[in-house]
Amino acid sequence: MNIQFASVGDSADLLEIYRKYIDTPITFEYTLPTLEDFSRRIEEALQFYPCLICREENQVLGYAYAHRQAERAAYQWNAELSIYLDPACTSRGLGRRMYAILLELLRLQGIRTAYGCVTLSNEKSNRLHLGMGFSLVGVYHNAGYKCGRWWDVAWYEKSLASYGEAPAPPHSVHTLSPTELSAALGLARGEGAAV
Repeated sequence: MNIQFASVGDSADLLEIYRKYIDTPITFEYTLPTLEDFSRRIEEALQFYPCLICREENQVLGYAYAHRQAERAAYQWNAELSIYLDPACTSRGLGRRMYAILLELLRLQGIRTAYGCVTLSNEKSNRLHLGMGFSLVGVYHNAGYKCGRWWDVAWYEKSLASYGEAPAPPHSVHTLSPTELSAALGLARGEGAAV
């Protein structure tokens, strides 16, 4: 199992994983994006935040990425995480490994708080967030209508660093040193401590 940084060239493989969720309440999107639109999403996320892909031999098992949690300037120290695993590859600890890497990279970037939004029918994702030290912030009731019914979503948060006065602005994942990147990716192999 190999976890590494994804690239725009991986978009077709990532979209194939996402396709498996388009007819479920895990995503609130109704229509599968085109490859062009999906590639643009990946490219935009990669400009500042990490996006990871997990492969085993030639098979893509899943991907996880961070993105801006909200647009106003005062929110810049926050990030939201998303993860999509091949349904055949869940419950193997892969989500924990990918989240550990994302959280460490975000901490190194200067992000203070990570958030996750989970449809309440998704018990595996709820367990992942709680198991990774996230706290439940609250529930948006009847937040989305899909698959013939209304769904609640839960918001989780996790502090990654202290909240001192006059924090430096977060910086792009691309500014991290090779040593920092290697150490963060090492978390997938059990090297070092997770955030």
